[in-house]
Amino acid sequence: MRRGSTLPSHRLPPPLHGHTAPPTRQHTQPPTGLERFNSAAAGEARRTLLTCCGSPRWAHRIAEHRPYPDVGSLLAAADEAAYDLTPADLAEALAAEPLTLLPDGTHSAAHTALSAAHAAYESRFGHMFVICLDDIAPEETADQVLAAIRSRLANDTEEERLLAAEELRRLARGRLRRLVRGSCERPVARRAR
Repeated sequence: MRRGSTLPSHRLPPPLHGHTAPPTRQHTQPPTGLERFNSAAAGEARRTLLTCCGSPRWAHRIAEHRPYPDVGSLLAAADEAAYDLTPADLAEALAAEPLTLLPDGTHSAAHTALSAAHAAYESRFGHMFVICLDDIAPEETADQVLAAIRSRLANDTEEERLLAAEELRRLARGRLRRLVRGSCERPVARRAR
């Protein structure tokens, strides 16, 4: 004996005259890092920017000019704001820089040499040494920092202030790029101690 289906048909009834099919659901993409940055509250945007560069003036200026149409425009604005830092703004940003962590396994001799080099640098210039290490392999960090400190100790005060400002600008640019690209990692300062 054959039984018919006891389940109701899953076919939709034909559309009524003058009615269209129900709208389909549209899957929206989550906002990009730039969209989140552009739409963040002003205070939140400034706090986030301060993780890229410790100058409140720099952070305020970039936050106030939102929204940015693309990452290139944001980075250009960040560069311009960095070029406009006063000596006091630069000092404030340099003071806010955290230390660069050397890779695991770095020998204690490297730490000792870097500590001595940093002390000499700070004594000569009155601020911490900063360097952008974005394009440096982690295993080369200690050597690069030590060589850079030794080289820059020969600079006069004004020349070193300009170099420190440029390194700070490069640091901020890299951190900001990672921030708006939606990286899971928080922007991290890169200063070797």
